[in-house]
Amino acid sequence: MKTSRYRWVILGVATFTQAAASFFVQGIGAMSVHLRRDLELNTTQLGLLQSAAQLLPLAGLLVVGRLLDRHDERWVVGIGALVVAVALAAGGAAPGYASLLVVLLIAGAGYSAIQPGGSKSVASWFDASQRGLAMGIRQAGLPLGGVLAASALPVLATAFGWRSTLVAGAFVALSGAVAFMAFYRRPPDRPSMPATSRVRLELLREPYMKKIILSGTSMVSVHGGVGVLTVLYLHEVTSMDSASAALVYVAVQCAGALGRICLAAWSDRHRSGRYACVTTCLAAVIIGMTVLTTPIGRSPVAACLVFIWLGFFGIGWYGPWVAYAAESAPPDHTGFALGLAMAVNQVAVILAPSVLGLLTDLTGSFAPAWALLAALTAVTLTTTARL
Repeated sequence: MKTSRYRWVILGVATFTQAAASFFVQGIGAMSVHLRRDLELNTTQLGLLQSAAQLLPLAGLLVVGRLLDRHDERWVVGIGALVVAVALAAGGAAPGYASLLVVLLIAGAGYSAIQPGGSKSVASWFDASQRGLAMGIRQAGLPLGGVLAASALPVLATAFGWRSTLVAGAFVALSGAVAFMAFYRRPPDRPSMPATSRVRLELLREPYMKKIILSGTSMVSVHGGVGVLTVLYLHEVTSMDSASAALVYVAVQCAGALGRICLAAWSDRHRSGRYACVTTCLAAVIIGMTVLTTPIGRSPVAACLVFIWLGFFGIGWYGPWVAYAAESAPPDHTGFALGLAMAVNQVAVILAPSVLGLLTDLTGSFAPAWALLAALTAVTLTTTARL
């Protein structure tokens, strides 16, 4: 039954697998200074590294969504994490930038299974009274992976070179795969999976799906911008040394993990529903991005506080968002609906880091990137309020 204590084991292993599979990619931002120096990259090329890991999930999430409606999450998620591990292990021999892009493309294909698969596994074990909190804890795995990566990978890159960070990422991803396949079980009261299930692209016409997609695309763009530009901004604009900037990035990821838990738990009790919590995050991001475009944002102290604020809301939004998405979908199409929403999000996930990096290179300033994210978020807030 869903009140079984084993649901907390499921939550723990799903969170760990999420953190393990996202470990390396979430650490790219923290290694931005090292990668730019060692591979002689500009900001656009650095953004493309983030985008490469998200390209194949554009189609992979839809495929995985269908698989999750037909097959056990245990094997879908476990095999996906294994693909991430194998790709990163091979990347330890990458000769340069181009091969690193290929490695991240393959790792991204494996990662396609982690987000929707882990989300569905947690949603199926927890009822509505605790689903937001559970989803928030599970989704905190992403920034927690970022915290660990930001703490460890720059140190490894300094001591042993950037290739060593891929090998470390492979071992971490492998541990996540083994843990999920060893401990995951389907809830005993869940009905058998249907042999066939009709694809429902008409879900895109539903008002709730429009809210999910619009808010998702704008906020993953914010997350991508914070991920790829935070350390560079602190280093180049506020004159902070790279080690201190990486520590701030750790704090940003910690704030994101805390936000995912707190905001999702709040959504369990919010009288206006879970989407009201997402709306709060949209408004908070607009404020933070606007401050970064002003002279206040050039102060090291102020910038650090703003990035932590953006970490809490600009990363923390995902907890209530994914709970809202899982609950809004038809019961027999939860996997496909999650995969569909996340696949549409992938367009922004792919484009945002490289576009923001290119905009920064072309203008010689970070302000246009922050202004673009603020404007995109403001349009989303206004539009979804009318749906």
